[in-house]
Amino acid sequence: MRDFQLPGRSPVYAANGMAATSMPQATLAALDVLRAGGNALDAAVAAVAVLCVIEPHSTGIGGDCFCLYKPAGQAPVVALNGSGQAPAGATIDWYEAHGIGELETTSPHSVTVPGAVSAWETLLAAHGTRGLDTLLQPAIRYAEEGFAVHPRVALDWSDVVEKLRTTGASAYLPGGQAPEVGDRFVQQALGKTLRAIARDGARAFYEGDIAADMVATLRARGGLHTEEDFANGLKAAHFVEPITAGFRDYQVFQCPPNGTGTLVLMLLGILGGWEPVADGPVSVTRYHRHLEAARLVYRDRNAFLADPLQTEVPVAKLLDPAYLAGLRGLIRDDRAMRELPRAGEAELPAHRDTVYLSVVDRDGNACSFINSLFSSFGSGIYAETSGVILHNRGQSFRLERGHPNCIAPGKRPMHTIMPGMATKDGEAVLSYGVMGGHFQPMGQTLFLTNHIDYGLDVQEAIDLPRVMNLGGVTEVERGVPLSVVDGLARLGHPIDRLARPLGGAQAIRIDRARGVLIGGSDPRKDGAAMGY
Repeated sequence: MRDFQLPGRSPVYAANGMAATSMPQATLAALDVLRAGGNALDAAVAAVAVLCVIEPHSTGIGGDCFCLYKPAGQAPVVALNGSGQAPAGATIDWYEAHGIGELETTSPHSVTVPGAVSAWETLLAAHGTRGLDTLLQPAIRYAEEGFAVHPRVALDWSDVVEKLRTTGASAYLPGGQAPEVGDRFVQQALGKTLRAIARDGARAFYEGDIAADMVATLRARGGLHTEEDFANGLKAAHFVEPITAGFRDYQVFQCPPNGTGTLVLMLLGILGGWEPVADGPVSVTRYHRHLEAARLVYRDRNAFLADPLQTEVPVAKLLDPAYLAGLRGLIRDDRAMRELPRAGEAELPAHRDTVYLSVVDRDGNACSFINSLFSSFGSGIYAETSGVILHNRGQSFRLERGHPNCIAPGKRPMHTIMPGMATKDGEAVLSYGVMGGHFQPMGQTLFLTNHIDYGLDVQEAIDLPRVMNLGGVTEVERGVPLSVVDGLARLGHPIDRLARPLGGAQAIRIDRARGVLIGGSDPRKDGAAMGY
């Protein structure tokens, strides 16, 4: 239990339903759906649509999503891949012929056909009880009537003013500047598009005037997209078989590649071979082991992860306990590895803009949902008539002939976003996720081990200070004690004391024995966990 004389958040307790999102308005939208009789998936879609309006730098209908859904009882965990595909014209031959060796953040070639709207409709058709016509209404109101900008949103928005000016996304710079905290921001064009989707379904987004507007905007900048590419995106979202591994007495589920959930299971496989560190979760040895394990699995990510529909991804090998034990054997407690065994490639572009939310309803259905634009405001390319800001997930492709993640027609890039779910005895007990781009596998496993190995409640497990190795540098939040930072440096970890926090998280614990839901929401964001 936390010290009530110090600042902090208590976990939220409720019996009937709960939602945890990165914005209070989205959490409230989800609860409204639950209290009106909708299920966890209905509520998640309503919440994420609100986030697509009021947290526009992080997510939008021009982005992608992934989802894990666990129906109540012994039904299996369901996974959906809502990531978009490259245009039919996106061949490596074309890029080589045009002398393009790298995909820039704001390039039209970094834009794959957005998968989110297709995913929402696909999920609701299979497992929802409400339609987009009902669930998009809160988002429509926020778009047309405006919303008050929250502090973390304002801070992140202010970081990308020059990017938005460069890309011509002036709609997001009222008066030429980013909105300030408390300013009201209206998006009439987006509201009109959301109304069309509510009325006519996902087809309104992928065909007709809205799709034509997005295609024209991209082609005007040199993009290869066609209206046929967007029409094919209508059915792009598809259900996949989740991947899973045991950790302690839990079964942890992730979406398979092209997402990076494999890394979570790899990290847990390495860390599970050790007992929890006696010095506790905020200690040199605990962080050191976690950082070293992450360096190894991220190396493998860069070498192997790609779209399994177009290339072979050795998931079974990567999750083989013998292989993971071998990786564990490379890690020494007295020093960091000077060099990693040969396997991986260079790091991918850095980013931290995504939204994650979790919802559990009174029947015990659990939804773990993540939606993203990739970089802040995605590509920064704005389709003015439809009000859609387009993501830049395609930036994760490689323009390297023969690489598993090389761009190709209809291919999905390696993806960083990943919802999480854990079960016991066949029933969901933990719906959780961590935002923050490449930090996500590290963040999820820090959260899980904080909670499972060190006994912290879900809010404490989220709050604990974080570390991350990125590009050979160990990023450290200010909350990590100086003695621990010095200890990591002495072991050989190059230290970068961060000005901004690492990611954000939401989690709901399902205490079936007591019939209670326990929620946590990251103070690094503006959000809230609430229940009833």
